[in-house]
Amino acid sequence: TMVIIMPLLSLILNLGIVAVIWFGGIQVEAGGMQTGQIMAFVNYLGRMLMSMMMIGMMLVFVSRAQASAKRVADVLEESEEEDVKAGISHDLRGPIVFENVDFSYDGGGNKILHNLNFTINQGETVAFLGDTGSGKSSLVSLLPRLYEVDSGKILLNGIDIKEISRHELRKNISMVFQEAVLFSGKIKDNISYGRPGASDEEIAKAAEVAQIADFVDTLPEKYDARLSQMATNLSGGQKQRMAIARAVAMRSPILIFDDSTSALDAKTESEVMRAIGEELDCTKIIIAQKISSVVNADRIFLLDDGKIAGSGTHKQLLKESDLYRDIYRSQFGEVGEVNA
Repeated sequence: TMVIIMPLLSLILNLGIVAVIWFGGIQVEAGGMQTGQIMAFVNYLGRMLMSMMMIGMMLVFVSRAQASAKRVADVLEESEEEDVKAGISHDLRGPIVFENVDFSYDGGGNKILHNLNFTINQGETVAFLGDTGSGKSSLVSLLPRLYEVDSGKILLNGIDIKEISRHELRKNISMVFQEAVLFSGKIKDNISYGRPGASDEEIAKAAEVAQIADFVDTLPEKYDARLSQMATNLSGGQKQRMAIARAVAMRSPILIFDDSTSALDAKTESEVMRAIGEELDCTKIIIAQKISSVVNADRIFLLDDGKIAGSGTHKQLLKESDLYRDIYRSQFGEVGEVNA
């Protein structure tokens, strides 16, 4: 409706002006009107029809406001489930199991993920690799219940995640996204955002693991240095490492990297992943499009059109999977070994 209204009002405006000039010209030639009267009429008509266009624009704003209000209401209503499960605690250190999981954003129509069945063991480092649109980010968004599965279930240490309150579940999962969201304020406040009680030593250790400590040490105020809004005074790689440090500081049992090292060079990325593997006793899930990001994972799952197309180590997949070899060739040329 909005797409139709604006061009329609613009058409009426211009056709009105053409009609006034056409019929007014006839009246001027007949001596019934003067040219100044015609121009005044065009001016009045333009003012009136522009007001109509403003009303049309208001309809667009109202439509957007209604959609936004519905989303705000959906968020506010989510608290009801938490009240039912408040006070119930679970031991969430254990295997992650996907059983016959299907998912679609429209509630069952166009499926994004199809009948997923796999297990991630406690402390394991697994990676999900696939083309853009293969369902990698959708898959990991199901674990903290950013979205709900259409069918099947996800078990965490044997417990269906639907039986765990979102608050408790998300306290045990740290996610680092490709687009790092940082806030204006001190560096140490940004790193300890998910764990406000973290000590200065823990903050410094998290920064060291994320390979951002050397940069912070060059600043005059160290960890008290202030970031601008959205950290515009940092580079893309520095933002991502700062976001990784924040996730590391939470010390969660599950750590998810959603293509969160895309702005890092291969050497820094390797150092970050090595430090995380050595320092953190947690389950690590890596979403990536680069083979160099996942070559050291305990297992790599290949996603193709929302389905598991293969799994194994880097060496196994090079031998057994045509899809993995195709991805390798597109990034490195001839099939060989990627240096860790």
